[in-house]
Amino acid sequence: MNRFDYTAFIGFVALVALSYVIETPLLGAAFGGFLLSLSVWRLYDGYPWEAIAWLAWVGAAVALVLAPGGSTFFVLFFGSLVVGVALLFGSRFDLLPDIWRTDPASSDHS
Repeated sequence: MNRFDYTAFIGFVALVALSYVIETPLLGAAFGGFLLSLSVWRLYDGYPWEAIAWLAWVGAAVALVLAPGGSTFFVLFFGSLVVGVALLFGSRFDLLPDIWRTDPASSDHS
């Protein structure tokens, strides 16, 4: 775990604590904003797959705010969570290609 992971964990704990005080749509909006800031932070640090993973979790927060009924909520919320988890672990275990950095020696544009 690095500094980013600790920040994310503390933010999640704070949002869980707030869930006892504020209503679900407001909590979803706060959660979405927090996840969006984490996504931008990961993109700025050079981890695009993790940034996309956190952005997928913004979709789960949007599902909480919009609260569609039935299977739409299930697919939107849990689908976003699964995609985010897959991208996060794929990035952390180097299973996804490095799309952020390129090797200038292998470039065809000389």
